[in-house]
This record gives sequence, structure tokens and C-alpha cells, in this order.
Amino acid sequence: MTRLMLGRTLERICKAVLLLCLVHFLIMMILYFDVYSQRFDIFSRFNNGRNSSSSRTHPFYNLSRPNATFAGYLGTMNHIPSAHPEANVTSTAKPVPPCPEVPSGLVGRLLIEFSSMMTMERVQKENPNVTEGGRYSPPDCRAKQKVAVIIPFRHRDNHLKYWLHYLHPILRRQKIDYGIYIINQLGEDTFNRAKLLNIGYVESLKEDSYDCFIFSDVDLIPMDDRNLYHCYDQPRHFAIAMDKFGFRLPYAGYFGGVSGLSKKQFLKINGFPNEYWGWGGEDDDIYNRITLNGMKVSRPDVRIGRYRMIKHERDKHNEPNPQRFNKIQNTKNTMKRDGISSLTYRVVQVKKYPLYTNISVEIGKPPPRPMKG
Repeated sequence: MTRLMLGRTLERICKAVLLLCLVHFLIMMILYFDVYSQRFDIFSRFNNGRNSSSSRTHPFYNLSRPNATFAGYLGTMNHIPSAHPEANVTSTAKPVPPCPEVPSGLVGRLLIEFSSMMTMERVQKENPNVTEGGRYSPPDCRAKQKVAVIIPFRHRDNHLKYWLHYLHPILRRQKIDYGIYIINQLGEDTFNRAKLLNIGYVESLKEDSYDCFIFSDVDLIPMDDRNLYHCYDQPRHFAIAMDKFGFRLPYAGYFGGVSGLSKKQFLKINGFPNEYWGWGGEDDDIYNRITLNGMKVSRPDVRIGRYRMIKHERDKHNEPNPQRFNKIQNTKNTMKRDGISSLTYRVVQVKKYPLYTNISVEIGKPPPRPMKG
């Protein structure tokens, strides 16, 4: 009798366990098809009434994928409904963090050499992430400034290849949001570096809302990527230790080679002088403008601000300006009327190459030089 009762009890327990398993299985199947039904056409027929609006973002579509667009997704799918129509489902992109002050990918001291053959095709292959016109923005963080790098230019194509070869990787490692602008002086009249820099400022602002401007000679390459190409609280002189000068400043007020000013700083000094035709003087005039307007020049550590210069002969039609010393002494009197406020020029062509934007300009003719004696 006892064995019979024990057998019936065990039979009831087994039936109860089986029933619970069956209920659990049915619940899981219901949840499974409720969540994934929108992925099967057979279920979409029963759900057409739930959500026919194409303006809602589908919860399974990842808008953060490179080159993905929601419009393109809707073009390939046929109004797939939302799993939960009663909820206002929106896709929010993950906020991009600000770029660090000192990026982790910097390598420090660099080996710079100009003996190997350099071609524009090679440089382009080395920089696939740089977009047309020489534009780049860090994909993983938000840069605090938009930087226009401006180069005064004429007949320096070979130098430009080396500059692009070295600077694009450096600027990318520095997490700089930047564009490269080559300001090409047409004709064979006397070269005017400072006026070309003013033109670069104006023309780059037609492209984007830049708030920082780096002015660089095309023959100067930084030897350390910790020399960060962005703007600072004070006007910045980057090229403080060139191999040409034995890796030290030639004199305390030197501001040549590579410098940077914010938009506010640039406008405060009325930009650069337009009347320095030929080699020399304009950098000292700019230094005077900075100090006369109550600002100070900031510089990197001498171990970081080292540069190599590509050796070359002095360009034709860029002879030393014999008037430069007199002009430097009169900066206080001329800076308000000679600068960005008095700039005149004519753009002949703007052409976007894969690694830079070339802006060819006519800047007028220099005034006749006074007769000697």
C-alpha cells in the first residue's frame, strides 16, 4: 500500500515538472517571436498596421556604421515595423569625447631626411584618411579648434611633397581638425610672403569656420610631434630651433618660419603687413605688432621646437628687401592702416587636390624702389 502511494506521488511530481517545462517553453517562444518577428516577412504581414511611418528610426539599424545612412537603409527594406510601436524609439549617437590635450599616439623625436625620392602618389597612399582639399578631422574625438594651415608658395613643388609627407601624419597623430591651404603667388614679380599669409586667412574662412591659423614656410619640417599645431592663449612661435641656426633662436624677437595665431589674436594686430616685398622684415613687423598690442609670444621647449630646413638656393625675385629696417622701426605708425583691413588681391583659381587646397592669386606689383644715393 505504501509503495503504491509513493508511486502515485512520484507520478504527480513528474507530471507537474513536465507541465512547468511546457509552460516555460511556450512563454519563451512567445517572447522570441515578439522580439524578432520584424525580421521575417511572414510576420510583417500581421504587423503592417503597427508602424507604417518611415520617419521612425528602426531599433536594429546602426546609424553609427561608417558610410551608413538611414535613407539608404529604408531604400533596401520595405517599411519594417517597430517591435514596440507604442514607444517613441529614437536612435541617439554616442557622444564623441573631446580630444585629449596631449594625444596618446605621439612618438616624440622624429627622423627627418630629404634624400629619399618623394612623389605625390606615395604621399597620397600614405594618407588615405585625408579628404579632398587636405581636410582631416579625428574620427574618435572632438578637437577643440578648427585649424587652417597656410603656406605661402611659389615654385616649390618638390619641397611641398616632403612637407605633406611629414606633416599629414604628424597632424593626424596630434588629433588636429585641420585643412591645408597653399597660397600660390602667380607671376614673377617680387615675392610677398606676409601678404600671401593674409590672403590665406581670408580664403580659408570662406571654406570653414576656422578659429586657429598656423602659418608655415614650406621648407620647414618639425622634428618632434609633441610640438602641437594648435593655437594658445598667446601668439605661438613653433620653429624656435632650426638646424639652420644651430638649433637655437637667432635673436630674442625672432618670429619666423612657423607661427600660429587665433582668429581673435590675428584681428587684434590687423593681420600681417602687406608692404614687405622681397625677403626679410615681415616677421619682425609681426613680432612688433604682437608686443605693441599687449600680447606675448609663447614658445615650446627648445628640445621640442626643433626643425629641419630643406636646403635650397634663394628664390629668384625674392631678394632682400632694402627697406625692411626702416619699415620695422615704423610698425607702430603703419600697423593700423597696413594689414588685413587694407588687403587687396584677385583669386585666379581654387583647386582642391587630395592632400591640399591650392589657391592661385594675383597680388599686384611692388612699388618702385627708391634710387640709391
